[in-house]
Amino acid sequence: MTGRLDSAQHYAIGLFRMVVGLLFACHGAASLFGVLGGAMGGGSIPAGTWPGWYAAVIQLVGGTLVLLGLGTRAAAFVSSGSMAYAYFDVHQSHALWPIQNGGEPSVMFCWTMLLLVFTGSGAFGLDRLLTRRAATASAPAGAGPATDQSPIAA
Repeated sequence: MTGRLDSAQHYAIGLFRMVVGLLFACHGAASLFGVLGGAMGGGSIPAGTWPGWYAAVIQLVGGTLVLLGLGTRAAAFVSSGSMAYAYFDVHQSHALWPIQNGGEPSVMFCWTMLLLVFTGSGAFGLDRLLTRRAATASAPAGAGPATDQSPIAA
């Protein structure tokens, strides 16, 4: 059973990455454009407002990059840091626990993005496609494309 699950790990990480990226990008779109219910119950954040507008830009751009699997590790790193800042600057002062201070989404996004920094894009990412193309272009004639499908688990 473990072997079968390990062989599907790459695909599970890829799907996980796409869902997290889509949800993160939706938060940014809601805050910037007032769509999907808008920021904090309606409307959009005025351009240049610190830190909300900048966080929303990071959410939209970072979430889109993570969704596409393009520059996943860097985008996830910046996104994770943004959510850590959001938690400690905005939420932590209201109460100790995330359930009490409304910081659960910030904490969850922070840790899921940090996980993606270490796992990478998994399957279905543009990172993987571009890496494969570069490896094929630089490989000697007759060599097949480099595909590393080894599981990440220890």
